[in-house]
This record gives sequence, C-alpha cells and structure tokens, in this order.
Amino acid sequence: MAREFTRNMLIMLVAIMVGIILITYMVADVIRRSQIETLTVENKTAIQTITIRNENFTDHFLQGSIKLDSAREIRELGNYHFDFALFWYTNAVKNTTENFIYRCIQNCTNASETYMKSYQRFGDSKPYFIEAKNFTNHSKYIEVLGYYITFAQSGQYITLLRYNASNYLRQAAENLSLGNTANVSVLLALFNQTETLYSGGAQQYQDQKDQIDGYVLFNEIREES
Repeated sequence: MAREFTRNMLIMLVAIMVGIILITYMVADVIRRSQIETLTVENKTAIQTITIRNENFTDHFLQGSIKLDSAREIRELGNYHFDFALFWYTNAVKNTTENFIYRCIQNCTNASETYMKSYQRFGDSKPYFIEAKNFTNHSKYIEVLGYYITFAQSGQYITLLRYNASNYLRQAAENLSLGNTANVSVLLALFNQTETLYSGGAQQYQDQKDQIDGYVLFNEIREES
C-alpha cells in the first residue's frame, strides 16, 4: 500500500509539474503574441503617420511651386506689355499722335493688370511653403522652403514696382496727349525712381531664382542620408 501511494503521489507531482510547464508556456506564448501584435500596430501607425506627413509635405510643396511658376509666367507677360508701352511712349514723345498714345495707354493698362495678377499669385504660393514646414523636421527641407518663401516675396516686390511704374507711364502718356508738360515731368520722375528700385529688386530676384534653380531639393538630402 505504501509503495502504491508513493507511486501515485509521484505521478500526481509529475502531472502537476507538466501542467505548470504547459500553463507557463501558454501564458508566455499569449504575452509574446500580444507584444507582437502591439508592435505591429505601433509600426503600422508610425508608418502611416510618416506617409501622411510625406504626402502633405509633397502636396503643399507642389501646390506652392505650381502657383510660383504661374506667377513667374504671368510676370513675363506683364513685362511684354510693359516693354511695348515704353516703346510706344518713346515714339509718342518724338511724334505725339493719338495712335501712339493709345497704344502706350493700352499696353500700360494690360501691363498693370497682368502685374497685379502676378503679385497675387506670388502671394498665393507663400502659405503653401509655410505650411509645408509643418510636415518635415529635416533642416535641408526647411532651409529650401525658406528660399522659396523669400523668392515669392521678392517676386511680389518687383511686380508691385512694375505695377506702379505702368500706372505712372500711363498717366504720363495721358498728360502728354493733353500737353500738360509739368505733370508729365513729375510723373516721369516717379516712373524713373520706381524703375531704379525695380532694377535693384530684379537683380535680387534673379539671384534668388538662380539659388533655387541650382539647388536639387531631393537629391541633396538623399546624398546626406
């Protein structure tokens, strides 16, 4: 009886130990699976967050670039009208005719309207570049976005100057047709002052454009990675 009891006790102890081992393994497996699931969810969330930030950065940068390019194109059209206005004014001074005056005034009007559109488009581009900064921590991206913001501001500055110059030239042509030489002199003085400011602003604008054109945004950063 004693031997039978001892054997039964041994079997029970072994069974209990095996049970404990199995339970321990099962608990550990559940914990491990839970940790894996948690890490998977965290990784997916992190990847999704990064993807969303990248998409937002790219979207804002591209939207700003599109408006900036549009502003530059519109500005060039303004320059086209402005150059013709100046050409017809020069001819009107040499030979005051209604045709020359009309052509000058018409081109001045077209130029001022076009410059204002360009001014507004330059302004429209800035918020996109500013907002894009919120979706990146990379110093190079932030630096380049600063270049674009400054360039847009420079574009606004020179288009506003040319807008004013176009209006001064138009008024000068109108007064020329009326024979108001005193007013013409005052308006031409304002025109020349504005053009002097424009020359300095245009050089700065070109320098900033060259800086941006010579900077390969994505390649520069990838090379450092």
